[in-house]
Amino acid sequence: MSDPPSLGRDDVAHVARLARLSLSEQELDMFTGQLARVIEHARDVSSLDVAGVPPTSHPIPIRNVLRSDEPCAGLDRDEVLAAAPDVEDGRFRVPRIVGEAP
Repeated sequence: MSDPPSLGRDDVAHVARLARLSLSEQELDMFTGQLARVIEHARDVSSLDVAGVPPTSHPIPIRNVLRSDEPCAGLDRDEVLAAAPDVEDGRFRVPRIVGEAP
């Protein structure tokens, strides 16, 4: 199998035009080198033998670190409402939203 053609400055300019990007000469040179390194890395990764490696969704095992969901006593209503800025009929009073009927 032959090596794929290397990435050139014209290729980067073409992709930039497709993406409607205006790149300076200096940017074209810089991005050509960067994109060539990215493509080379992708070639390196694709050449790895991963036949015996099981597919994973995460590189390290993940476990649930949250506590179990168990019912417990709630807050005291009077105590919570005492800390509210405005209360009406045993509930929080909030500003009316413009356009809503009273």
